Amino acid sequence: LPGRAARPKLALPIRPDTDPLPPGGAAGCAFGGHFYALEETWHPDLGEPFGVMRCVICHCEPQRNQRGKAVGKVNCKNMKQDCPVPACPRATLLPGHCCHTCPKGPPEKSPAPRFDTFEYFQDKEDDLDKPYNDRSYLSSEGLARDDARTEFVALLTSGPEPWQPMSSAVAKARFTLLRSSLLFSISYERLGRPSRVRFSDPEGNVLFEHPVQKSAAPEDGMLCGMWRTVSKANVQLLRGEQLRVSLITRAQPSGEVQGHILKHRALFAETFGAILTSLNPLHLGAGGMAMLTLSDTENNLHFILMARGLLEPGVRESPWVPLRVRILHQGQTLREVHANITVEDPDFAEVLSDLSAQELQLLVQGQLRIVAETEGRHARQLAGTITTRRSCDTIQSVLCGADALLPTKTGAVGSAKLALHENGTLEYQVQVVGTASEVVGITLETKPRRKSKRNILFDMTPSYKDGLAWGAWQSPSARDAHMLLQNELFLNVATKDWTEGELRGQIISLPYSGLLARYTELPMALAGQLVSPPVHSGAGGHAWLSLDEHCHLHYEISVAGLGRPSDGTVSAHIHGVAELGEMGTRPHQHKRLLKGFYSTEAQGVVKDLDADLLQHLAQGTAFLQVSTKAYPNGEMRGRVHIPNQCHAGGTRLAPGESLGQAELSESTKTRDLEQVKKDPNSCFFEGQHRAHGTRWAPDYDKKCSICSCQKRTVICDPILCQPLNCTHQVHPEELCCPICEEKKTEQEELKLERARDSSEGCYFDGDKTWRGSGTRWHPVVPPFGLIKCAICTCKGTTGEVHCEKVQCPRLTCANPVRANPSDCCKQCPVPEKSALELADSMQADAPRACRFGRRWYLNNESWHPSVPPFGEMKCILCWCVSGETHCQRQECPPSACASPATRDNPCCAKCRALDAPSDAQEKVHDAKVESRS
Repeated sequence: LPGRAARPKLALPIRPDTDPLPPGGAAGCAFGGHFYALEETWHPDLGEPFGVMRCVICHCEPQRNQRGKAVGKVNCKNMKQDCPVPACPRATLLPGHCCHTCPKGPPEKSPAPRFDTFEYFQDKEDDLDKPYNDRSYLSSEGLARDDARTEFVALLTSGPEPWQPMSSAVAKARFTLLRSSLLFSISYERLGRPSRVRFSDPEGNVLFEHPVQKSAAPEDGMLCGMWRTVSKANVQLLRGEQLRVSLITRAQPSGEVQGHILKHRALFAETFGAILTSLNPLHLGAGGMAMLTLSDTENNLHFILMARGLLEPGVRESPWVPLRVRILHQGQTLREVHANITVEDPDFAEVLSDLSAQELQLLVQGQLRIVAETEGRHARQLAGTITTRRSCDTIQSVLCGADALLPTKTGAVGSAKLALHENGTLEYQVQVVGTASEVVGITLETKPRRKSKRNILFDMTPSYKDGLAWGAWQSPSARDAHMLLQNELFLNVATKDWTEGELRGQIISLPYSGLLARYTELPMALAGQLVSPPVHSGAGGHAWLSLDEHCHLHYEISVAGLGRPSDGTVSAHIHGVAELGEMGTRPHQHKRLLKGFYSTEAQGVVKDLDADLLQHLAQGTAFLQVSTKAYPNGEMRGRVHIPNQCHAGGTRLAPGESLGQAELSESTKTRDLEQVKKDPNSCFFEGQHRAHGTRWAPDYDKKCSICSCQKRTVICDPILCQPLNCTHQVHPEELCCPICEEKKTEQEELKLERARDSSEGCYFDGDKTWRGSGTRWHPVVPPFGLIKCAICTCKGTTGEVHCEKVQCPRLTCANPVRANPSDCCKQCPVPEKSALELADSMQADAPRACRFGRRWYLNNESWHPSVPPFGEMKCILCWCVSGETHCQRQECPPSACASPATRDNPCCAKCRALDAPSDAQEKVHDAKVESRS
């Protein structure tokens, strides 16, 4: 509970019905069926399937109760964070140890335990049938042990503080720290749709807020999101359980529910769960969650219950409060356990042994409820329905020949997407592409066993037609659902030529990535048979691709079977290069490198696809290809078809058009010449009529100028060239500005891709530059150049660029003018000059004028400069001399300080004993002033 001084890091079992009485009435601690003396330490044993927690040390701390009698209190601490860093590069984890150590002598052949504190997993791989393909498979415990992946959980209820709003809403949040990104899946009850997810530190400072999108969740009552590139300081707060998460609603902008983010060892084993809400609507701020899992070999159901608000605040006669937990079906009690809990540690863990077949079936169908209630005068109840684990992850599988029980190399692939619903129904869609012969079987299986070999759970073959098996398995068992969510099931495709299986793939939960196409579309299969010419590879893959409203391409690729050496060991550097291109006789005419990757997955965003590739995507003539060192011209490929309206390429010119021939604005559609002539706002320039609002390249300078018609006035501006962010620049003859050389080294290309995929900034398609988060700038839109009437802002949290029109200030003068033709806003003339005088100053034989800021000044003219946002700098005087601007601060010699008028002059800082000029004056004093004729 928030606010308490000390809290055990783990929820541990409390079994008072089996705890022994202290010998001779001695003080001590009862824990897990054993009695421990004061000051005694031990490693807790959670029983099967959790086993002995080697990285947790428990201590029986001596304390005094209200009557002054000595009692013991159990306090447990995680020691893993205190492990020393091994001096050797390949440290091993010995059985029964918590920390990795350097090996002494030659390394042993037996593998280290999969998870240091879950010893029962060590023999799970021993029953693989040896004649079959002996490959290393991913497992949930292997994922949990991955250093780049850490699981966290949070229980969210309304706050205990008096100033926080009270509510009956409850939420359960699961977090995965994957490298530097924090992914989260949050399910909630009795809560309106949240608008934001807020992360804050212990002092309440907001560290990050995630806006909730309506469609960014697979089902109602859930929200999904990602905090990209979490800083190291925030990661330390997260690992130290110092971060809080809140759900913001319209009714409660300060956060309707909140909770601490905690580490929990039971997270990776959880396959069933429940959110518990109060049965009494007057008991606000109460709620809980249960994490449940099945034993691997026996029908025992392990659960851990975390709750808030079960205990009535106030003075009690005893620190122990009786707790009863029941499992119900349609109001009938099936199981019941009792325990004692305290305010300091209200969490509870227990094992329900030997569940019957009926109880297991009710469990997977979501028909069981869990009820936790305290007894006595202040009895409270929390209850919730047990369902299969809810998550934003995608259950999927890539089936390839390299993973078949007897490996094949036919260039075929299988692609599957599955969904496990709360009622226990398993929905499946399996695509098969490029098999060597007719498909005769598609089956859902476990790992092969020594004696029974292949173990088929469900046959999907009757639903297979025209390359797709689609349907639902209505009656999977609780064990089947448990194994599915633990990454322990496989899909197998058998053909006439390969009766044991031409393709096989492990079913794996793919972490949430933010790509909404996962929920609505089937992935696109990537096969060697689709490469031109076909490749007989044992690898395969699939990918999701989509275009957003900004015509940015989002992609996510998963591959299997790449880079597997002949000895069967897994290569540590699986290398692939993904690219997008067009099909046909010129496959390399238009293509784009997406990403090089050294794993089985790649994802990212492409924000600058050219018009030709966008058109091929719309026509279905584009392809996605993955190339490897073994197959540099492509090892697998798939056809991409994304209907879109992006073929015009935004403001880009159509192929073959010149700058003078193209209409360069949305309002410049072809109009009837007679209508243009009749329009009182049209312009006549260089012998042609131009419609109001049109832009074109003038005849006198087609390369480096842009003209526009604005209410009978023609304004021509030079194209402003922006500095380029590249090392190799070229200046084509037909273009006004230099450009980056298209040919980049592989290292530069990968570096640019990583920058584009980062969430620390934005890639602006107009000038093709990368901007830092929070940056504001005037956009450059080729071929128009700098657009001063717009301001763009980089929103670093989403990586999107937001541009809006500049709001011009209201002017009080009668005849405002635009000081420079390229300026957006008009301003009052100071001082006003006659048109004749201004025209004369622009003649070639006249003295040159000066440009300062947004204004032009005549020769010998002086002024006080205006520096936004400080305004007019009256202590600085500038003047124009033959096109060059000179500025000087007003000087006050020491002899003049005796005069009262001088001392009161705000420009005489020395006379007022000020040590330094103002910041605004420094900015002008240090400014570099451009001059222009």
